[in-house]
Amino acid sequence: MTEQDTIWLTQEAYDKLAAELEDMKGPLRQEIVDRISAARDEGDLKENSGYHAAREELGKLEGKVRQMTAMLEKAEVGVAEAGDGTIGPGMVVTYKFVGDDDDEAEKFLLGAREIDPDGLAVISPQAPLGGAVIGAKAGDTVSYVAPNGKTLEVVVLDATPFVG
Repeated sequence: MTEQDTIWLTQEAYDKLAAELEDMKGPLRQEIVDRISAARDEGDLKENSGYHAAREELGKLEGKVRQMTAMLEKAEVGVAEAGDGTIGPGMVVTYKFVGDDDDEAEKFLLGAREIDPDGLAVISPQAPLGGAVIGAKAGDTVSYVAPNGKTLEVVVLDATPFVG
């Protein structure tokens, strides 16, 4: 698995997501199945909006369960190593857009599904900016293609391990 495939999580975030997954697989799924069963008992399924809504909700839940299961399987739990300053999952990256002198430095945590760690933005290694900075160090300039199709350049100002 490459660093871009790795989903970095703190132990707290991993535990929270694992608990959420268990709730989705157990009580939440059962509640929806019970609603489907109750709606089915009402008779004519063609015009039973409650039945169709519950079936659609169950389908969405199953999709979320598959997605979260895959994410937790790829998760690397723990604290980022101090290392040599090379950017990887679990690092707080400070950067600035090239050519925009008015732009203030911005920071983000290279990781996934953290819940607002001290107001810090979280960018996945699979995101364009996240993938572009992997392997870079302070002082490096990297470019990436933004979702709008524009090529952007940023200079990495600093990279430190996230301390939660």
